[in-house]
Amino acid sequence: MTARGTTELPAGLRGFRDVQALAYACAETVAAQLRPGVTEREAARMQRLWLRERGVRDWFHLPFAWFGDRTAFVDFRVPLQFFPTNRALEPGMPFILDMAPVHRGFTADIGYSGCLGLNPVHDKLLADLEAHRELILREVRERRPLREIYEDVDRLMVRQGYANRHRAYPFGVVAHKVDRVKERRLSPHFLGFGARSLKGLASDVLHGHRDGWSPLWSPHKFFDHPPRQGLWAVEPHLGFRGTGAKFEEILVVTDSKDPEESAFWLDDDLPHVRRWAEERTAA
Repeated sequence: MTARGTTELPAGLRGFRDVQALAYACAETVAAQLRPGVTEREAARMQRLWLRERGVRDWFHLPFAWFGDRTAFVDFRVPLQFFPTNRALEPGMPFILDMAPVHRGFTADIGYSGCLGLNPVHDKLLADLEAHRELILREVRERRPLREIYEDVDRLMVRQGYANRHRAYPFGVVAHKVDRVKERRLSPHFLGFGARSLKGLASDVLHGHRDGWSPLWSPHKFFDHPPRQGLWAVEPHLGFRGTGAKFEEILVVTDSKDPEESAFWLDDDLPHVRRWAEERTAA
């Protein structure tokens, strides 16, 4: 699908697109500054400070950074292992920057995969993520149940020779809904997550359970329903022998009968999409 210009989007969607673009600009800026010896905690702090300087005061979750085999969540057993550590970056090492700022009441949740120098395995993982972006959009437009789409993503990973690493996330989610957040003077957070965003997600979980849907996209039987109308932060995450890569961006689901308008990526002008286009041109 071609990129949608800002003027083509309703005002509400433009707000989400702007904060998503801000988050990706932060990721690209921080990635360009990473050097051997920088730790995950330092990289997470760099993201946080960059966004605070541009007016971000609230978060769906605070920034994460994962280096080396931690990009594939090797031996992750408990949620605390997701938080940044003193793991230091080394030449040839993959990294993932993940942040979810709230700005002017709009939420984004993005994931940026990179590498410090050459790493052919990481390059292949990034290239193979394109097929997942296409599959997810196509099957959401077909109004396939969430669980079936999740299973198809799994099967595609197996055909590609990879392991599903988003199963390591809490509840095994490949996506979750994002919404507006009321702006407040104070922005408390709990265990790295914004209190207001968590409250909104918890409310959606309760209402959705009553009405037969969920704001979390997992592989369980409860998710035998089509995607709910709204905005979804989608993050397929591939792993191969200690190397992981993912993208995360917003998918818009509407009630339109027009297939192309029933679901679309909020923005095609993103680093991973540009990379795939450049690779096709070079080929």
